[in-house]
Amino acid sequence: MQKIEKMTMSSDGKTFWYAAYTKPRNEKKVYERLCEKGIETFLPLQKKIKQWSDRKKMVEEPLFRSYIFVKIDSKDYYNVLNTPGVVRYITFGGKAAPIPERQIAMVKQLLVQDLEIETLEESLEPGTIVEIKFGGLMGLEGELVQHSGKKKVVVRIDHISHSLLVTLPSEFIAKAVDRDK
Repeated sequence: MQKIEKMTMSSDGKTFWYAAYTKPRNEKKVYERLCEKGIETFLPLQKKIKQWSDRKKMVEEPLFRSYIFVKIDSKDYYNVLNTPGVVRYITFGGKAAPIPERQIAMVKQLLVQDLEIETLEESLEPGTIVEIKFGGLMGLEGELVQHSGKKKVVVRIDHISHSLLVTLPSEFIAKAVDRDK
């Protein structure tokens, strides 16, 4: 018996980003099916070199395995859920959990840069809030953390328990200004 998740959407036509969990290795197929339905969909892909016994090849792999993001209102909730390959929405407290627009925009911005990006599923200790001061990511905020002996900027994605680790030169970052004052 499939559990029906409650929505945190309003019925006034506003759209929000949600993360949907897909069957393993179905992200690209689900992306195509959702696009065919006219649903705004985001599948972050990262280029990687794959090694086979006889060759190497550059391939595009999902940044977050088994996740896809959809921007929908309440009328498209079941349309997404009934798409072949979609398993369920990512929920918090029994309701589909919206992903903040700024986090989706950050992921999109990170992907257009030629940076070393690493996806991490384990939790990291909170770090110092920093702002990127130079380059194509100027103005983005993240946390400065120590991981695998290197200082990296972490961008957390709410509700999917994943973080993106970005390696940047130390001169590109500065402690963020406290905007509450």
